[in-house]
Amino acid sequence: MKLLILLLSFSFISINIVAQTQGIAYPQVGKGVATTFVNDYHSLGVNSSALGWGTGYKDKRVTMGLAEFGFGIYSDSLNSDKLKNFYKAVKGEILNSDSDSIDWKAQQAAAADYAGSKISMFVNYNWGGFAFQNDKFGGIAINIRENYQWYSKFNNQITDLVFKGKLSNYFDSLTIVVGGDTSVIANSSTLSSDTLNSVILGTASVPLRLSELTDGSEIRSVWNRFYNFGYGRKILGKDSVFVLYGGIGGRFIQSMAMFNMESKDGELYMYSSISPNFNIDYGNVATINPSTFVEKGKLLPKTVGNGYGIDLSLSAILFNKLKIAAAVNNIGSVTYTRNVYRVSDTLSLTSMSISGLSDYNISQSVNKFLDEGGLFELQGQEEYVLKNASDFRFGASMDFGKAIKVGVDFVAPLNRENPGSIANPIVSVGGEVRLKFIVLSAGYFGGGIYKNNIPVGINFVLGDGSYEIGISSYDAISFFSKKSNSISAAFGFARFRF
Repeated sequence: MKLLILLLSFSFISINIVAQTQGIAYPQVGKGVATTFVNDYHSLGVNSSALGWGTGYKDKRVTMGLAEFGFGIYSDSLNSDKLKNFYKAVKGEILNSDSDSIDWKAQQAAAADYAGSKISMFVNYNWGGFAFQNDKFGGIAINIRENYQWYSKFNNQITDLVFKGKLSNYFDSLTIVVGGDTSVIANSSTLSSDTLNSVILGTASVPLRLSELTDGSEIRSVWNRFYNFGYGRKILGKDSVFVLYGGIGGRFIQSMAMFNMESKDGELYMYSSISPNFNIDYGNVATINPSTFVEKGKLLPKTVGNGYGIDLSLSAILFNKLKIAAAVNNIGSVTYTRNVYRVSDTLSLTSMSISGLSDYNISQSVNKFLDEGGLFELQGQEEYVLKNASDFRFGASMDFGKAIKVGVDFVAPLNRENPGSIANPIVSVGGEVRLKFIVLSAGYFGGGIYKNNIPVGINFVLGDGSYEIGISSYDAISFFSKKSNSISAAFGFARFRF
């Protein structure tokens, strides 16, 4: 799948991910906690009731920001060195630059490495945000955010097919063309490079049904643009003792790509809807698909689906020191009406004519599933309705004077099987130390496939909050150990208050 074309083509920052639960709030990334730390437009999609708390800076009511970016890749078993191969391949595609290609032997090694590995990737970009907050009115905020999410787990057979294509061990015979002559030979690990380059088709004499072939594999992938808005305010209470706040938020969603596949217990489920900018070659099936759409966007891909999401939240502040908050976010759905396809499991995979991956970008495997001559037999559909990746979150934090704040977060998916959802519940602890205009942050989170991660960050707050810039990592371990299972970072350089 041709990932994020032009989305981040202006970003040349080499950055080192894991489950991302802080939205676009890069100052909170280094803490690993967000529910009771976010404010202004950063609270959208996290805790909209925080809009009622004020900006936290005297005489400042308006917050504006843009150019905030976060990226990460995580695996339960691949170390950071191997994930860097994936990262470099994705970066090369985003920037339209050459990446290191892999030969047949490297494809074999990669197939062995990736088989059974869970891989998660996300990219966030904030186009712009605005918030107005005061004591009487409460707070209102808007922002526009781009978000890409990927999660995959392949069984041994599918990994081999994705990386090696028509040369996969699944095929026991290969059709080759040499000097205009066509012949069929047995597939063997001893074949020369010249022979392998002459292969045009791999064929299995004992083919398996797709549900058998893919059993235990899954992919959840989505690229959405969110037009977020929210309002939060004080409901009741006395400031020095107890104050209750409420918030409501929502978003209009435009989707550029969605791929949702799961194969389990003999059943294969797959729906996809992908913008023409991703250059999927559906072949003849596109001529009879009622949702076929071929128009490409000039700067960003054309949308293929639209939807909505709703957020609800409550928070309380006790004695001006203890904050407690709970939220349910992104309840809603997206309806896809362009290039909608489902898989047909009525046929077995007998042959394959496409090549395997040319680099380590496993997200390109979607092309191997959908392209004509690839793994799947497709059926066109008029539309597909997908529930959003919604979540429940609970957080608490305590202020120890003006300089130190610590907190805890719990975030759980409400529909973990949907693209864009975190894979498992996440528990995190973290905090910050303020040293004049420097804010240092650190934390810890784990849960599910995410093992143990130590986020860190540094943020510079100048002019009593007038200007803010900072950088964070979702896991500092990746800087010091080759055994780390992630590479990540978040960055922001243009936040203003007045």
